[in-house]
Amino acid sequence: MSPVARVFVVEDDADIAAMVRRQLERTASCTATTFARGDEFLAACEVATPDLVVLDLNLPDTDGLVLCRELRAWEATRTVPILMLTARAAEGDRVAGLDLGADDYLTKPFSLRELSARVAALLRRVEWERGTPGGVYRDTRLDVDPARFQVTRDGADVHLTRREFAVLWHLISLAGRVASREQILDAVWGLASSVDPRTVDAHIRTLRKKLGDDIIETLIGSGYRFRGQP
Repeated sequence: MSPVARVFVVEDDADIAAMVRRQLERTASCTATTFARGDEFLAACEVATPDLVVLDLNLPDTDGLVLCRELRAWEATRTVPILMLTARAAEGDRVAGLDLGADDYLTKPFSLRELSARVAALLRRVEWERGTPGGVYRDTRLDVDPARFQVTRDGADVHLTRREFAVLWHLISLAGRVASREQILDAVWGLASSVDPRTVDAHIRTLRKKLGDDIIETLIGSGYRFRGQP
């Protein structure tokens, strides 16, 4: 990712779009470009891939859920974080957005400070996922490529969900340091207070099941640590 992140804001309310753009450019170390229509936004994504998308659901020409589905179908935008920003507060809408691949969900009216915090957390995750030299981790057991979203164990492909991959990559990026549940929540989910900390434990169990028990170490009372090999 470039030193200044590129954020696309898809919002048809001009006042809200301008407010969000000013807030993010002031607090989140990014450039923000606004789009009032889904077709204009998709055309821009074909020219330049954003580092993060803030996506309204109610647009004049399409539904934000449709855009979310298209972004996840495109290779260039498949792993770009999506924060949905919408007046739809029903649980069904939130679940639908997350099921389609959104990374976070914020309902209107919203706090600008909370928006900034959530965007900054998602951008930190992008930095961690791309932060190792060459962008790839390899040892005698694992080959992890965040650009291609691929993992192999002993030469065999391993399918991970986006969240599982993000947890694994965060632990790898710490280069042997211990990460607490709260640190993992902040890095992967955005805001630790919005998710049950036991969610981290569940993802660690799944990673061990898929990758083996020798990949992630538990330090009782402290957290988790990735166990690399020469």
